[in-house]
Amino acid sequence: MNILSIESSCDETAVAIVRDGREILTDCIASQVELHKLYGGVVPEIASRKHIEAIYGLADQALVQSGLTRRDLDAIAVTYAPGLIGAVLVGVNFAKAVAYALDLPLVPVHHIRGHIAANYLAYPELEPPFICLVVSGGHTLIVDVRGYTDFRILGTTRDDAAGECFDKVARVLGMPYPGGAALDRCAKTGDEEKYPLPHTKLSGNPLDMSFSGLKTAALNLIHMHEQKGESVDVPSLCASFSKAVSEMLVPRTMQALKESGYKKLAIAGGVAANSRIRADFKAACESLGAALYTPPLSLCGDNGAMIGSQGYYEFLAGTRAGQDLNAFATRSIEQPYE
Repeated sequence: MNILSIESSCDETAVAIVRDGREILTDCIASQVELHKLYGGVVPEIASRKHIEAIYGLADQALVQSGLTRRDLDAIAVTYAPGLIGAVLVGVNFAKAVAYALDLPLVPVHHIRGHIAANYLAYPELEPPFICLVVSGGHTLIVDVRGYTDFRILGTTRDDAAGECFDKVARVLGMPYPGGAALDRCAKTGDEEKYPLPHTKLSGNPLDMSFSGLKTAALNLIHMHEQKGESVDVPSLCASFSKAVSEMLVPRTMQALKESGYKKLAIAGGVAANSRIRADFKAACESLGAALYTPPLSLCGDNGAMIGSQGYYEFLAGTRAGQDLNAFATRSIEQPYE
């Protein structure tokens, strides 16, 4: 089954063709990173306009690269939530038009479900159930993946997403957008013990997380040095910050894994590319005797292939949308499309 899949929830326009949920025939991406660098972050209006400019050409490119024709397509999958509402609308409207013109089923896909499904593309043997940590610029949550379309949130951030904090600290340090990747590279030469940063203690759900206090502490440290006319050891601050974020993520995720009784842990989302976080999870899983699934860096960020993979399983579950499909800025991963 060949699915043409579309992703436009933020600043990447992506169109892919995926076969049977596991094989990438082509994955075309038009990045806007260089444009948004000028502003230090994503400008929603610009992102939407660039999606419109890129999406038609990418769809044609995907067909050419795959060697398929329109007649070889079996369904259209598209991200419908969550994301920048204007950006998501571009993809949704394009997908509706293509599905109507080709008389093909239209499959709505939740963006975060797609990130989890990126692991199916990297690991053909991976099947639910398993625990997945989704960690990105907009989301941080621990998910019990009970089935391909059955998800339960076990823990989440109560304030900022981990990726948002990486980007904010990197920007204040003068690093280029996207800041998380630049911070990770810089951290490799730093002393992670030089700047002890606080760990927020929360009441209630022990699997919940908080990153706003950590972010504020790092920013205050930078500003304090500036006021004193002192320079910050940037690599060491980056290393200390990465360590603190990892120490928030790893213990809670491993606790969820132990309580589930599963022996499989997956990581997904853009921050899953962080080298410190990947290394800490590798060590933790080896200690527990659990299998760790981390997608290649090319599948950590937003891409169309992950939407095609999840779209396949949504299709098998009977998920369909009509021409009244709408876009949503926010929507829980637990909530099925209705």
